[in-house]
Amino acid sequence: MSYSKPSRASLRRALRARRRAVPAGERRRAQRRFARNLSRALGPRRFGEVALYLAGDGEMDPLPGLAAGRFQGARLYLPALDRVHRGRMHFRLWRRQRRLRANRFGIGEPARRERARAAWALDAILVPLVGFDDRGHRLGMGGGFYDRALADLARRPRRPCLIGVAFEFQRLPRVEEAVWDRPLDQVVTDSIR
Repeated sequence: MSYSKPSRASLRRALRARRRAVPAGERRRAQRRFARNLSRALGPRRFGEVALYLAGDGEMDPLPGLAAGRFQGARLYLPALDRVHRGRMHFRLWRRQRRLRANRFGIGEPARRERARAAWALDAILVPLVGFDDRGHRLGMGGGFYDRALADLARRPRRPCLIGVAFEFQRLPRVEEAVWDRPLDQVVTDSIR
């Protein structure tokens, strides 16, 4: 009998379903643990410009982690789809007091008049994921938006710290990487390790 590895699509479906099934109380406790772990994982470094995402589809919410002192005064950016180049994404300044507009996926984005930043110009990017491994490879939602946004970092004079955000159960033995994958610098979870 031969064993076949699950496809990326079937792994993605299973992990997304498990993520959505996390009860509200457990989710809140996991987010508090994540916030403490993020602060420990980053050490004393301060960040001036940070990209994050608005949690949806059961994702770990990164916002509680940004309450740490190192993020006080940081300018926050959210992913925004490029309206000219389909399939591309950049990061736009998020002013919390201003209303977000839903993109074609129903995800809120800052208005187009807000300042946009390329990935390489940021200090850190908190990256959502569906699955990850200990080598920093991630399984995303399948659209390739982050892959394209991070693709040219190796050619830039500076690069942001890429931090994956996940529940511990999203850790996989190995994520088969594709040529376009950009490994994360670290992944922070809710684990009490």
